[in-house]
Amino acid sequence: MKSTKSPKYMECFDFNHFDLLTEEIVFAILDFLDENPLDKKSFSLVCKSFYVSEARHRKTLKPLRSELLTTILDRYPSVTHLDLTLCPRITDNSLIVISSVCKSTLRSIDLSRSKCFSHVGLSNLVINCSSLVELDLSNGTELTDPAAAVIAEARNLEKLWLVRCKLISDLGIGCIAVGCKKLRLISLKWCLGVTHLGVGLLAIKCKEIRSLDLSYVPITKKCLPSILQLQHLEELILTGCLGIDDGDLATLRRGCASLQTLNMSCCQNVTHEGLFFLTNGAGNLRQLILAYGSPVTLALAGTLQKFPKLHSIKLDGCLVTSDGLNAIGDSCVSLSELSFSKCSGVTDEGLSSIVAKHKELKKLDITCCRRITHASIASIKTSCTSLTSLRMESCSLVSKDAFVSIGQHCPFLEELDVTDNSIDDEGLKSISRCSNLSNLKIGICSNITDEGLIHIGKCCPKLKELDLYRSMRITDLGIAAIASGCSGIEMINIAYCKDITDHSLRSLSKCSRLNTLEIRGCVCISTLGLSAIAVGCKQLTKLDIKKCYNIDDAGMLPLAHFSQNLRVINLSYCSVTDVGLLALASISCLQSMTILHLKGLTANGLAAALLACGGLTKVKLHTSFRPLLSEPLLEHIEARGCVFQWRDKPFQCEEDARSWKLQADVV
Repeated sequence: MKSTKSPKYMECFDFNHFDLLTEEIVFAILDFLDENPLDKKSFSLVCKSFYVSEARHRKTLKPLRSELLTTILDRYPSVTHLDLTLCPRITDNSLIVISSVCKSTLRSIDLSRSKCFSHVGLSNLVINCSSLVELDLSNGTELTDPAAAVIAEARNLEKLWLVRCKLISDLGIGCIAVGCKKLRLISLKWCLGVTHLGVGLLAIKCKEIRSLDLSYVPITKKCLPSILQLQHLEELILTGCLGIDDGDLATLRRGCASLQTLNMSCCQNVTHEGLFFLTNGAGNLRQLILAYGSPVTLALAGTLQKFPKLHSIKLDGCLVTSDGLNAIGDSCVSLSELSFSKCSGVTDEGLSSIVAKHKELKKLDITCCRRITHASIASIKTSCTSLTSLRMESCSLVSKDAFVSIGQHCPFLEELDVTDNSIDDEGLKSISRCSNLSNLKIGICSNITDEGLIHIGKCCPKLKELDLYRSMRITDLGIAAIASGCSGIEMINIAYCKDITDHSLRSLSKCSRLNTLEIRGCVCISTLGLSAIAVGCKQLTKLDIKKCYNIDDAGMLPLAHFSQNLRVINLSYCSVTDVGLLALASISCLQSMTILHLKGLTANGLAAALLACGGLTKVKLHTSFRPLLSEPLLEHIEARGCVFQWRDKPFQCEEDARSWKLQADVV
């Protein structure tokens, strides 16, 4: 029977109203979809015009496979930033493809997790991509001076990272100094082949440098005068520079007036005396980091008087005294951040003294300050009512009542770490008043139960990260409250919470933004719960199911089908066999696997999975498998950019909570 519908009717039926939208309007819509990468993908599948517009709009690209670079770059012609950290094997041919397709459009490329390329590929990249302003070559342990000479041809380069490029010497840095005069940021951290000669030339030639990281570089005082003459230098990082001492710094005439951040962590040979000369004239200093350095004394506090704009001090791991803290409080005008993590010598007297004088404090870290008590918390709650971040892990002398005070008087908290403390349900109820709370760590807190967690779920809708590690009294009821009230949660750690079952995972499966799930040692969880997570949480990137003995191959199948964004997984001690591991190998994003003590795993099954999983960058295996895998196989997998980490750990039986706690206290 012939259709009676007219051609005009059919034309109206086929008309796509989305085609009426201008590309400018479509781009404006896409600007609002940056938070979730899956949203843009869904958007592009609406119609052909959206597919084309989304491709033109995308500026940043993070591909999974180097062999697909040509296809991907043709699809996205407007890419300016290329992140290749998920591609472990980038060859010279890969860089040639990138340079020939992107050309002058490309402005930034990250090769910090990639291997297998040389100065030949870099040369093509630098020559053809003349607009390149950012280049990250960190972890290029095989790059040598010829590669540095090639980098020098990137005349417009402004930011360069060479972290752990240990084979590059002063000669290579000299080439970069002469060629890249527009550099504003350079990191030479762990460049052990570089000395004061290369750094000095860099400071002389590259006058625009704003940020200079020389962490663990074997420099001496000879390059410091040139560095301090940089008129635009704002950040100087000298962490672990043991070749510098007080005597060297005493020879300096003047510091850097533009300096805003100075990091001299792990510089044990530098005391307040050297700091005085290094910072002479640095009146704009805003942040000072002296972690794991010399003791904090009255003399150091005197040096700080020179910095009227100082707002952040980090003294982690230093020996401090009450007099020193009191003097720092007097010397600084208005501090907003203080960090005393693992500082020995912090007492109620010293801490109370300094917080009482800095009522605008926003961030405070007193992790492992084991001598403070309720008295310190009383001072904090009275003086620091504007706190947004409080870290106080393992402050074992602080009573449970103190946490009630924190909730009552610090309503603006966004981050709170009270791991291994005596906080109870009343404390959590009070903390739930902090409606902006986004990061809460309450692991190893034996006094909290579902009752306290329910208050958090009801009153803290912005919560994104929750750590409940070994908080043994939490059950499915508390997790259900979190899943219901904090639907935007992205990370949750419920490792070794023995009463957690599949019901908790079913609750969490409704949290579509969940990307990190740690459930190791949750022995009541089975394949059914994991399947629910796989179906509901498609943004899952990290999964730890170690010692979840009831998870088997049937749990791997839904993961392989639905969790296509999974990158890291720990399967140790599970009941997974060759079949399950081979199913996981189909996940194209998978980069890291820990597979220790899988009783059902054979050498043949492991070999097949390793061959099938082309994106692996790291695999942890028991040493018993090493002689069972052929050398050609191991060499082939390593040539793709994968690193094997062999472990000889014996099979561990499950410990009860009490014995674990006793061992932890001894350590």
